Formats: sequence, C-alpha cells, structure tokens
Amino acid sequence: MAYVPVPKDLTKVKTKVAFNLTKRQLICFTGGALIGVPLFFLLRGPVGSSAAAMCMMLVMLPFFMLAMYEKHGQPLEKIVGNIIRVTVIRPKQRPYKTNNFYDALERQANLDEEVYDIVHGNQKLAAPAVRKNRGKSCAAGQDQEKTVPRRQKAD
Repeated sequence: MAYVPVPKDLTKVKTKVAFNLTKRQLICFTGGALIGVPLFFLLRGPVGSSAAAMCMMLVMLPFFMLAMYEKHGQPLEKIVGNIIRVTVIRPKQRPYKTNNFYDALERQANLDEEVYDIVHGNQKLAAPAVRKNRGKSCAAGQDQEKTVPRRQKAD
C-alpha cells in the first residue's frame, strides 16, 4: 500500500495553481522571463550567445530568489527588509528604558510642588513645610494649623 506524507501543520501547506507552482512563484518567474528573454535576444548579437546567456541568468536570478527562497516562513523581501531595518534605519545601541512607577509619582509630586509655588508666590517659605510634613500624622506632634493646605475652600 502506498503512503502519502501528510504534514502535521496544515498552515504551512501552500496551494498550487499551475505546473505545481504557487501563485507567487508563477508571478516571479513570469516577471523574470519578461525581462531576461528580451535581454538575451538584444545582447546575443553584440556580445555573443554565452555572454548574453550569463547576463540573462544574472538578471533573472533575483526573480528566482524572490520566488523560491523562504526562511522561517518569511519570503526574501521581508528578510531583506528586516536586515536593512536593523543595520541602517535603527540605531546600533538601543538602551533599555523603563517607565518606573515610583519615578513617575516623584515627578508628579515635584510638578505639584512647582505649581503650588507658582500659584502661591508669596508663600515660598511655607511650601517646604508642606513637603516635609507630607505623610506624617497629627499624632506625630505636627500641628495641622501650621501646615499650608493645598486647596482653599471657596467662600
């Protein structure tokens, strides 16, 4: 009895259109033939048949590579695009940056103090007292009346 190999992952199976070739392969081979064959006939007279055939092969080789080469499920143009992006477009050194939550809270607290100092320009001496007393309770010996409130109630 004949055995037919069936791949375990059916997503990697590509549908064949004609001549046991995929649509991508047909398009690339057609493009290569449309450029390479006329080039051969144009160069055959001036440079000879063997040199014209070599030029035709060199011109058609990128089309063949685009049609056939695939690595890790990616076609050649994606691989070349990734190589160009890594070597040319992006910087060589990419430092690891994090957004520290506590650093963000500290920046916000500094901005709040700066806004408070701007709004209450005449009470610049009282603003550090607020900073020192932040987080302390009244039971720790701090008097509520000595601290400057952040917001005043509307009259």
